[in-house]
Amino acid sequence: MEKQIQIAIFGGGCFWGIEAAFSHIKGIISVTSGYSGGDTDEPTYEEVSNEETGHAEVVKIEYDPKIISYETLLDIFFVIHNPTLLNRQGPDVGTQYRSIIIYMNEDQKKTAERIINNLKKEYDDPIVTELKPFKAFYPAENYHQKYFEKNPERAPKSCYAKLDKIKEKYKNYFKNII
Repeated sequence: MEKQIQIAIFGGGCFWGIEAAFSHIKGIISVTSGYSGGDTDEPTYEEVSNEETGHAEVVKIEYDPKIISYETLLDIFFVIHNPTLLNRQGPDVGTQYRSIIIYMNEDQKKTAERIINNLKKEYDDPIVTELKPFKAFYPAENYHQKYFEKNPERAPKSCYAKLDKIKEKYKNYFKNII
């Protein structure tokens, strides 16, 4: 029997930390760092970092919905970043670090809207997570892929913090706890 693979795209700060967190979740087939949500075709890291493209740093997650649901992915996403911070997460500042969900279809959009609406009562500040329909995803340069895995000693502390936030709450979904 063939796996039914679906795609989720999220951004919430530096893609290294988001990729590191989701890479350790059961049911996730692959996580690719990249750019989405803007208007420039084939953007480079430098262009995105200089806020020339409208793109955010995001991860494209390929997952098996029989093992993990889109809703659970969203729950994890909202645990590993602060959705009330406009264009920043921790030390990372700029529009490329905004909280964003790129939805692939109306079901994902409605699920994200419902989760965000439910989260509003948990925060004093408004949730600023942007919802945008999928137009394109551009993989980041090779040196950004699996950055945390390849460079644990050079990875920012925020990558470790994201993992720590989800280890306990989602331990049943964790593989290779580090």
